[in-house]
Amino acid sequence: MSTNFGRVVIVFNPNSTGDGPGNARELCEQLSERLPGTAVELSETQHAGHAEQLAEEAIAQNPATLVVSASGDGGYHEVVNGVMRARRRSPGAGVAAVLASGNANDHANAVQHRPLVDAVVAGAVSPMDLLEVSTPGKEPRYAHSYVGLGITPVAAAELNQHDLDAVKETLLVVRSFWRYRPLSITHDGNRIKLDSLVFANIGRMAKYATLAEDSSTTDGRYESLLIRHRNKLKLLASFLRVVSGKHEFITRSEPYVFTTETPMPLQMDGEVHEFDAGAEVTVRCVRGALDIVR
Repeated sequence: MSTNFGRVVIVFNPNSTGDGPGNARELCEQLSERLPGTAVELSETQHAGHAEQLAEEAIAQNPATLVVSASGDGGYHEVVNGVMRARRRSPGAGVAAVLASGNANDHANAVQHRPLVDAVVAGAVSPMDLLEVSTPGKEPRYAHSYVGLGITPVAAAELNQHDLDAVKETLLVVRSFWRYRPLSITHDGNRIKLDSLVFANIGRMAKYATLAEDSSTTDGRYESLLIRHRNKLKLLASFLRVVSGKHEFITRSEPYVFTTETPMPLQMDGEVHEFDAGAEVTVRCVRGALDIVR
């Protein structure tokens, strides 16, 4: 589908340690030159969570706005949730895109196959699935790439923060696994003591964890990968199978519902969200939930 945008807002963190500020300014200059009839604006974040607010406000002001996140997966997570909040009030409003400027850029690597500036100029918009995480009484949150609890997202995220050689990588993995303690959930009436549970909309997480090479963001399905609690050596072996893409996974279309037995963090696209003990959590894939430039 080809779309003419009423406005383009490029959101970035001015204090980013990556290339976000420079990439944002370069894209702004390129789009201003190639789309002279379209307003192109830069929007700086001031604190954690601000990108979500900026995205929501931009679309509320003009429903035909494209919001670009010049960031990694975490910054894009905020923008996606801001767009989705705006779309709850105005269905179909707003379009999102990510300008890869982080460490992993998993989502951009999975869905973008040409320079973003060319895709924006062409108005190349298409729907994308999102993972929805909901609990009763709270506003749902959305993940563009993965939702995880336990050691796999923790270890993968730590690896992602470093420039690694084989020795450093091994030491970081061992340190993460040594510190890790298992979690417990209830699913389908069964108590599960687990080391890792991941739900993914893309095939690779944080550069290192390979889940499903044929994963798609447009098929209305998602992959789940469960590692039950075991001793440290077996857990390490399981993690290495994940890294090499050899661990078993299940492709699902139905929601996965579980109850937390203790307070626990969930990672959504690398961003951490805390859930209380006794929370009933539903993870599901929402087909075509968000329009994106790809």
